[in-house]
Amino acid sequence: ILLWGLPQHIELHHINNRNPMKTFFCAVWWWVLLGITILTSPARCSVFKIGLLGPWNCDPFFSKAFPHAAARLAVERISKDPSIDLGQRLDYVVLQEECETSRALVRFVDFGKTSSAFIGPLNPGFCEEATYLVENWNKAIFSWMCINYKLDSTTHHPAFARTLPSPTRVLFTIMKYFQLAHVGIIASNQAVWMDTSNKLASALRSQGLPVGIVTSMGKGEKGIEDTWNRIKKVSVILLCMHSVLIGGEEQAALLKKAQEMGLTDGRYVFIPYDTLLYSLPYPNNSFYVLDNDRKLQEAYDAVLTITLESGNWTFYDAFREAKENGEIASELEDTQVSPLFGTIYDAIYFMALAINSARRNGAWVSGANITEHTRNVSFHGFSHWVETDSCGKWLCNYVVLDTDGHRSQLFPTHLLDMSSESVKPLGQNIHFPSGAPPKEDCSCWFDPDVLCSGGIEPTIMILGAMLVFALVLCAVGLAYLIRHSILNSQLFRGPNKIILTLEDLIFINPELHKKVSLSTHAIDLGGYSKIGLLIVLSYPFLYMKDLRHENVNLFLGFFSDCGIFAIVTEYCSRGSLEDLLRNEDMKLDWMFKSSLVMDLIKGIRYLHHRDFAHGRLKSRNCVVDGRFVLKITDYGYNELLEAQKCPYVQPPPEELLWTAPELLRDPDMCRKGTFKGDIYSFAIILQEVVVRGPPYCTSDLSAEGKQQFLFVF
Repeated sequence: ILLWGLPQHIELHHINNRNPMKTFFCAVWWWVLLGITILTSPARCSVFKIGLLGPWNCDPFFSKAFPHAAARLAVERISKDPSIDLGQRLDYVVLQEECETSRALVRFVDFGKTSSAFIGPLNPGFCEEATYLVENWNKAIFSWMCINYKLDSTTHHPAFARTLPSPTRVLFTIMKYFQLAHVGIIASNQAVWMDTSNKLASALRSQGLPVGIVTSMGKGEKGIEDTWNRIKKVSVILLCMHSVLIGGEEQAALLKKAQEMGLTDGRYVFIPYDTLLYSLPYPNNSFYVLDNDRKLQEAYDAVLTITLESGNWTFYDAFREAKENGEIASELEDTQVSPLFGTIYDAIYFMALAINSARRNGAWVSGANITEHTRNVSFHGFSHWVETDSCGKWLCNYVVLDTDGHRSQLFPTHLLDMSSESVKPLGQNIHFPSGAPPKEDCSCWFDPDVLCSGGIEPTIMILGAMLVFALVLCAVGLAYLIRHSILNSQLFRGPNKIILTLEDLIFINPELHKKVSLSTHAIDLGGYSKIGLLIVLSYPFLYMKDLRHENVNLFLGFFSDCGIFAIVTEYCSRGSLEDLLRNEDMKLDWMFKSSLVMDLIKGIRYLHHRDFAHGRLKSRNCVVDGRFVLKITDYGYNELLEAQKCPYVQPPPEELLWTAPELLRDPDMCRKGTFKGDIYSFAIILQEVVVRGPPYCTSDLSAEGKQQFLFVF
């Protein structure tokens, strides 16, 4: 509008005023005014906007940090600091982090265009993912809540910087000093604290500490009691929730229930986690929550509080001073504000100093350049002195606070120097409820170069391993003896016994027991003893006991008596198929022959479907019962010889006329038998039935000649 109106105004002025000098000075005046307007225009003034990210509306204790007031105070003081020249206007925006972790990351993506850099998030659950996004945007991200140990690598995450010492290193140093290694973690049910507990457990485990249970609080008194009942074999219990000292009701309920259950007797050390994130005002300060609740005061005697060391100048003193100077709204009382206010202030001031350092060194103000210039920074924070080393790590000191068991005031007992990561006593002894600290854990847990076994001596471990091995060996031996006893019981006794004696057999013809018939009653295996008996009675011999078919002769067991070891099968009164075919008095019509052949086919099919290759099938071991039903017998004989390690004896030529040619050429295969070989044997039997004569009866060759012919064939 000004550019459009200026020439018109000059032209009118020239018409109305004929004096050239006045017209010239008027034009110069308007051009000067135009330059001032353009230079001071917001569109031309660069702004660096810091996004302050947190779940401010999800939790009243986070909102009590008053992020708007803390950020505004920091920005105002930075603008007045003559040592800071950012070359642009510093501004801030408070960004609302979603309460649920999954939704918080999605929401964070939308903040990419609203801020030049980020402070946060307060949920460690998506810190690493947020850092990857920020690096892609070429921006910086500062956080005091992110405890992912992977973020400490400047190589992998150059845009990330911490605004407090690593909580993991603080806890590790304190626990190392007191030699307490076994950790349990209890978290509030809020997503931010549950994610904190999981990331904290992972970070402590990466340091080699044995982190046991990681759980969240149960609901109600019964739920809290169940939570405590799950705590076992730990020395330190970390409480990931708002401290009772700033009004955390969940921690109060948890500690009072522990007091009721007798868990605050000194066996555990309770450490609140959130006090690591701010400077708790402890000097000359009584905490009213302990004053008003005697039971809670007794329970808090088992708690060690670790917080940022502030000396005599506390958070309350710094807040009151800012309020008196008119920098903070007068209606805010210091006791109504969370000490997290100071942490937010320090983070913004720290980022401004990093930007200032990058600009002075001629670096472009971008993500990695900002975090690179966080090294060797020192300034007076909100309530304490802040300093970083050459790697950008904060060197703030911490104090360990404890009660005296009687009053509601906390006293510093130890100082943690983060520059040397050492703990120094301050003269005030810790008041343990039992009068003595918990039992110390093995120091090897804190040595990264030692594989810790929990304090057990190697000699004891070796002896223990040998004892366990001996017990296992004895158990295996005992199991073998029991199994052997049960097997013997099954073999020799009961209705299903397999080993038979003379008392178990009934001879229809008394003369038969004097001449053991190989074709009907039993098959003599010679003078083999019982040495291999248990081997014999393995698969498939126990499986043979379960074979049930009308055309398969029933296997009754093994006869072991009178120096004879033989297979016992069901008695068939008509003898073998060979006997039937050779009996000229027996008339066999084609219907009868086909019935016998069909019985043979059914028997072979049944055995083959159960993966049983007969291997010795011939008309001599096809028996016929009193109903003229053909049954296959002598199955499993080859396996029995193999199990007994019997040497192979070449059968006479007459016995090999049913054997397939390929098996004659291979004695090993002949011993085992094959399905195809059984089919060949069936064909020879079929020829016997059809012509009612011996195998190859149409040939004039002797048995030896027939065998030689088959071998060559």
